[in-house]
Amino acid sequence: MACRGVLFSIDEDTVRKLRAIQADDDRVEYIQEVIEENYFENHREWLAETDKSWDYMHRALTDGELDWINGEYPLNHVIMGGESLHDGDDYIITLKTPEQVTDVAAQLPQITEDSFRQSFQQIDEFEIEHSREEDFEYTWGWFTQVREFWLRAAQEGRYVLFTVDQ
Repeated sequence: MACRGVLFSIDEDTVRKLRAIQADDDRVEYIQEVIEENYFENHREWLAETDKSWDYMHRALTDGELDWINGEYPLNHVIMGGESLHDGDDYIITLKTPEQVTDVAAQLPQITEDSFRQSFQQIDEFEIEHSREEDFEYTWGWFTQVREFWLRAAQEGRYVLFTVDQ
């Protein structure tokens, strides 16, 4: 699997459809065949790719660990926090409400490159793939795009869906 994360800014109708799907496999299929195809082809302004940086991003915005409930709200919702819409180990799907999106977006402008670098230092050296500086630069580059995405989603009162295959 690729482990490349994507954030989608979605509307309430899409949320209703996602929640109405009972089986995890059917929900993943809907995301891949309907949401991903539609957004990548027609609505790129409502998505933010994270490549594999989502892991480091979550760790830097929380407590250095990769867990569903670690860190403090609202920064723990940038990636993994929120309502889990998948129970298996092969996919992560989390949904954030418009209220949560507003809370996250209010905090993100306060994160500077220096403060993000400081938080990035809490990630265990064992988890670093290349050098700490290379992995920081990689993650910061993706984070700046993700931050802009969250601000747009909040401005429009939309939900945010995070997906990644494992």
